[in-house]
Amino acid sequence: MSGGRIPDEFIKDLLVRVDIVDLIDSHVPLKKSGANHVARCPFHTEKSPSFSVNRNKQFYHCFGCGVSGNAISFLMAFNHLNFVEAVEDLAAFAGVPIPKEQSTSYQATDKPDLNRLYGLMDKVSGYFIEQLRNNAEGKKAVAYLKKRGISREIAAEFMLGYATSDWRGLADRFDRQALLEAGMLVSKDDGNAYDRFRERIIFPIRDKRGRVIGFGGRVLDDSQPKYLNSPETSLFHKGQEVYGLHELLQKNPKPKRILLVEGYMDVIALAQSGLEYAVAALGTAVSQAHINLLFRFAPEIVLCFDGDNAGKAAAWRAMDAVLPCLKDGRQLRVMLLPVGHDPDSIVRDQGLSRFVEAVDTAQALSEYFFSQLLGDGVNPVEMEARAQLVNDAKPYLEKLPDSVFKDMMFAKLTELSNVARRDNPVDVVKPRHRQNRSSAPKNSRPPLQRQALALLVQNPTLIGQLEEKDVDWQSLDFKGSDKFKDILLFILEKRPATTAILLEYFRDHADESIVRQLALLEFELQDGLEAEFNGSLDRLMEYDRSLKFERLRLKLESTGQLTHEERQMFKQLSMLKSKKFDVKL
Repeated sequence: MSGGRIPDEFIKDLLVRVDIVDLIDSHVPLKKSGANHVARCPFHTEKSPSFSVNRNKQFYHCFGCGVSGNAISFLMAFNHLNFVEAVEDLAAFAGVPIPKEQSTSYQATDKPDLNRLYGLMDKVSGYFIEQLRNNAEGKKAVAYLKKRGISREIAAEFMLGYATSDWRGLADRFDRQALLEAGMLVSKDDGNAYDRFRERIIFPIRDKRGRVIGFGGRVLDDSQPKYLNSPETSLFHKGQEVYGLHELLQKNPKPKRILLVEGYMDVIALAQSGLEYAVAALGTAVSQAHINLLFRFAPEIVLCFDGDNAGKAAAWRAMDAVLPCLKDGRQLRVMLLPVGHDPDSIVRDQGLSRFVEAVDTAQALSEYFFSQLLGDGVNPVEMEARAQLVNDAKPYLEKLPDSVFKDMMFAKLTELSNVARRDNPVDVVKPRHRQNRSSAPKNSRPPLQRQALALLVQNPTLIGQLEEKDVDWQSLDFKGSDKFKDILLFILEKRPATTAILLEYFRDHADESIVRQLALLEFELQDGLEAEFNGSLDRLMEYDRSLKFERLRLKLESTGQLTHEERQMFKQLSMLKSKKFDVKL
């Protein structure tokens, strides 16, 4: 079981404490269906529910796209979290604090020391703040901020700093290798390095937990590049983070709306004016990770772009990232600013109330989408134009998750294109792909060793039945017995309470895929669970004895010799072999 500095025992207890049905139902509404709960899969588009959650196993699986896992796996996939973040979210869901291991013996030798880098970035941020406040060069940065109307309180809230003209301001104060790993130095061919940020106002970029992961820097004049960001590092991935989210959540953990603007100064100027729900993309196109991250905290997102050609192009490009994220219950609007204006200038010229009004009345995504395709807003008349509308719209609309909104968008396309209606107008332009699970071959009796292991993986309480058998499991010797013994002995050692905990033990293990397949294996039990399991084991051991007997018999016939130990075993097996064993593994 992985977990870094979070104790494995805590993770195991957490998986016992949380009911996966309750967890997933809080994200994806589930319906009871026999022994399981089902829904349309949140990880791919489908019309019929093929996403199944089993309370007994504490396990989910989609028969359409094949995703499966436990509660931690679900949070990692659904909310785009790493393992530690998913455990933290699961602990928050359960309402329990996370303890930390006292031992520091665990150290991933093939990964950077993230704690060391987080500590470094915090110190670097403090250094930049000190330069803004006390360095003579910082005075011009202070003057610039005052000119933009930024108060000392807002500057402190966003931890604004300044990078002086010193080429080695950081390099001479902090560990050189750590600075390189954190992207704070630029390495030269001759082996020397210099500070990446110089003569710039510094904007620390913090993740949602408040840790500094990177920096943005803005020049004070018209020199280029106007903005400079940290490069991709083990801490900082600009396609997955937004600026200002931590500050927003500190003031309002559950905002009704988040406004995504284009720049650092837009966020800060709006905060200065009293609008505290703005964040900014980090010098990159809006990504699906950005949108999913923001929808974790608010049901509505408003995308705010400049009204010039570049801004309009960026807004349309964002559709590729936005549409796959629009599940039911999520709303998105698009706001194009007047040409020549940014959020700060509008607030200054027209007041905050007018800007908020513009946010409130921003185009709904549906309105924006079709208005962009239609151009002048008039329904196409010519058949060719209507066909082109369908061809242009379908690739985008097919990115939408199956939902009422998706059906309505296709219905609107049908209406605008005047495609001849059939029984279901949506079907005219939207192909429906249904999974037919009943047509898939079902193996009611899997190979014996797979059946025994699958029963144990899906019902770890059967461990007690294993322990009642006086068997030297290591002595088993049939085709595939090595893997069978590895998994069986691992389960005996760990004694997981549920399938979910067992899967967590096997996370990143060489046999993880095998255990997942065993957890999903379906077959019909002819007897009760314990009787079926015991019967499988008894037949498996009898088969193993039969193989050993035949090997010894053939050796005796061909060589006429057996060792003392082999003769003893042959005698014992001869007495036990009362009937021919006929079963295939």
